[in-house]
Amino acid sequence: MTTRVLGIRHHGPGSARGVVAALDELRPDLVLVEGPPDADDVIPLAADPALVPPVALLVYRPDAPRRAVFYPFADFSPEWQAIRWALAHGVPARFCDLPMAHQLAAAEPREPCEPRDDDPLEELARAAGFSDGERFWEAMVEERRSRPDDDDGLFDAIAEAMAAARGRAGAHDLRREAWMRRTIRAAEKEGFARMAVVCGAFHAPALAAPADRRSDEALVRGLPRVKVAATWIPWSHGRLSLASGYGAGITSPGWYHELWVGGDRVAERWLTRVARLLRSKDLEAPAANVVDAVRLAEALAALRDRARPGLRELTEATDAVFCFGDERPLHLVHDELIVGETLGQVPEDMPKVPLAEDLGRSQRRLRLPPLAAEKIYDLDLRKPNDRERSHLLHRLALLDVPWGEPLEREGALGTFHEIWRLAWDPEYALAVVEAGMWGNTVADAAAARAADAAARAPDLPSLAPLLDQTLLADLPDAAATVVRRLEEQAALASDVVHLLEALPPLARVLRYGSVRKTDAEVVAAVVASMVTRAAIGLPGAAHGVDDDAAEALDRLVQAADAALGALDDAALVATWRGALARLDGAHGLLAGRAVRLLLDGGALDRAEAARRAGLALSAAEPPERAGAWAEGFLGGSAALLLHDETLWQVVDGWLAALDEAAFVQLLPLLRRTFARFSAPERRSLGERAGRAGSPAAPVAREGFDAARAAAVLPALAVLLGVDHD
Repeated sequence: MTTRVLGIRHHGPGSARGVVAALDELRPDLVLVEGPPDADDVIPLAADPALVPPVALLVYRPDAPRRAVFYPFADFSPEWQAIRWALAHGVPARFCDLPMAHQLAAAEPREPCEPRDDDPLEELARAAGFSDGERFWEAMVEERRSRPDDDDGLFDAIAEAMAAARGRAGAHDLRREAWMRRTIRAAEKEGFARMAVVCGAFHAPALAAPADRRSDEALVRGLPRVKVAATWIPWSHGRLSLASGYGAGITSPGWYHELWVGGDRVAERWLTRVARLLRSKDLEAPAANVVDAVRLAEALAALRDRARPGLRELTEATDAVFCFGDERPLHLVHDELIVGETLGQVPEDMPKVPLAEDLGRSQRRLRLPPLAAEKIYDLDLRKPNDRERSHLLHRLALLDVPWGEPLEREGALGTFHEIWRLAWDPEYALAVVEAGMWGNTVADAAAARAADAAARAPDLPSLAPLLDQTLLADLPDAAATVVRRLEEQAALASDVVHLLEALPPLARVLRYGSVRKTDAEVVAAVVASMVTRAAIGLPGAAHGVDDDAAEALDRLVQAADAALGALDDAALVATWRGALARLDGAHGLLAGRAVRLLLDGGALDRAEAARRAGLALSAAEPPERAGAWAEGFLGGSAALLLHDETLWQVVDGWLAALDEAAFVQLLPLLRRTFARFSAPERRSLGERAGRAGSPAAPVAREGFDAARAAAVLPALAVLLGVDHD
């Protein structure tokens, strides 16, 4: 009876090549692979040519889909090659790790392969003269080119090295290894005589050495258990990288794929691909540079006593020969070649939850393939197919499946256009599984999810954008539910901040229309009620607030004014402007903003605005209040100062009259105010101030009576304690 333990790296082309060679030599009658036995039923599906790696086993709890674990496989993964070898040769293949039915029953699920602080590869790397364990393993195992006469001792050497360097395993690893040995014993009882066990190199010594059966049984006895389900899902090279958070990830899946599929002239092929990529981006990469880069990479390898260039040498050669000191081409090579965004495929008839099947049908019908690479879609909502695409993406957003990200573009094309950025993340498959609790189709699930969110919404600001989402997603029944909830909340709302936060999205609903006329009518009544309440409460809310609260309220006031200004409703606008007119005694920022909004809306003429500015910026006002008023009034545009001589004189006179202490105190606020002007506006202001050359002259006022003013001068001189001629 023979049991051969093959210790491997979970995603390594050299390990995979060695496993295939070892299996060809051993010809086992059973192949055991480190992985979840809960997924044994889906192993035969790996023989389907339509199942194209990278793919992953998704094992999850149907009652709590977020409690799940992914087991990724690339074409260069040793486990994948072992499974494919077994299926091709008619040999049974099974997973032998601790079942996820036990692991997911724990309080916190664990990744199937967790990173360890005491990595034995680091000890081996230092002993061999390498800077880290990653480079040591790549040079010794993954980047080596196997020959028929040198694979016999590979796995024996790995097991021996790991046995010497492996430290004390944690409790979870010990439990997993006990279960693997238990699985091997059970297979021996079944009569299998030549078994191959493919497992992580860390576990190889523990599985090859004799162990006490009773100790193993004690470690795994009485473990809690839950029901789990398993299926295959597409994965990507990007998700195989360490940045994905998966403990057994790798930094260079694209490079490993090249090592797996390529022949002996790896350097030439790789650098040729680099040149083609750069040329596709209109960057200089002539064939002569490829030759120079190959020679440089080979020279670097020789200096480091390596038989052939590895990724480190090829990257350094790329940097020196192609990049000319610019790091951006190197980033491009890293993202598109070293890592890559290859996305796997699964058969159409792969078992899925009903919601995932409906989503797949919609993606095919609407020609929206789930690609890992980012793609921009400009949707014209006047076209039926684009309109349905928009509905699908908005419905997925309601289900917390953020496949599409809406974008805003300068110079918008109109309300009938939407710009979306799409990039499929393999983990969205889990989000779809979780969303399956809401319904069996995307439309039904999104409607149920929206209705539930409406029932749980604590206030108006939560309900208003939800209504907008349901209308954009074309969910009329859900929209009606949200509107009813909105009416209830609006009838009770008195908080001005909440009312102002809710107005812009509701105004958007009224401006762009609704799926039903009755919805629009109800929303219009709700908006009218909210505007009235906000107008009544705004003057009180704007008084006695500190600077931070004033800034927050200022942003809401501007947003509400813009939203209401876009509506063709004179009564609502009049009610709102009446509230703005009552903000004279409010915080300076809000008082100034109110005057500016009234001026821009045509409710004030420039003369009246200049009069109010003169009062607000007079010496009678505290400098800090005057500065805040100026910030609110001037806003983000310098057009008023540039084109209105009276306002220019008022502001210039106020600034010239400030004493040094007041000016220093207001300088940060003034800099912030003027920094918000555009560069051409700031330049024009500077040129105009330079032409003036001296403090502004007093503002001339019609009907000024100098004689009456002179009559008060003696009394004023007594009050001020100065002599009067």
